[in-house]
Amino acid sequence: MKKIGIIGSGIVAKVLATGLSTHGYTVMLGSGDKEKREKLNKETGLMTGSFEESALFGEIIILAVKGTSAEKVVSTLKEQLSGKTVIDTTNPIADKPPVNGVIQYFTSLEESLMERLQKTALKANFVKAFNSVGNSFMIDPEFELKPTMFICGNNVSAKDEVSALLTKVGWEVEDMGNAESARAIEPLCMLWCIPGMRENRWSHAFKLLKKGN
Repeated sequence: MKKIGIIGSGIVAKVLATGLSTHGYTVMLGSGDKEKREKLNKETGLMTGSFEESALFGEIIILAVKGTSAEKVVSTLKEQLSGKTVIDTTNPIADKPPVNGVIQYFTSLEESLMERLQKTALKANFVKAFNSVGNSFMIDPEFELKPTMFICGNNVSAKDEVSALLTKVGWEVEDMGNAESARAIEPLCMLWCIPGMRENRWSHAFKLLKKGN
């Protein structure tokens, strides 16, 4: 079981940290604020550290920060992330209100946020995951059918690591290819949010249905 370093201290970071720890992973939560680290430690009972400490601690890293700050955070951790698998949970949500239930992004379909992060830390191995479902269902999702987590990234070994982790916590995994595929995966968050924004319905996930070969 590889050690997990989580960069972030919000609800997604806390849900993933506590959920992965119940599955036997050793986890360190990272925050840039000392007082917040102490609060996190009391809330979760898990190890906490700075962003740098968590990035050094983890053999697998989970990036769980606000999309608008992701590039800045990654740029300060390039050395610590070098050679590591980085699960990118972020979405490029703009600081603008939704339009008829559709959240707004600061990226276009020509370039995803994950592609920007990969360019920022060239030696890290980014894999998109956990970005298109609510935090309540990230670990051990309970639906009639096993839901699908779409992933992508440039490094095959990193995707294998992430796929193993996702399978362990209850997901069916679909590898959609290289980093450019994040241009399609990131907008799934927009689609996921529409029922919630319009009708306060948040209890759903995506499933890729397949016919026999």
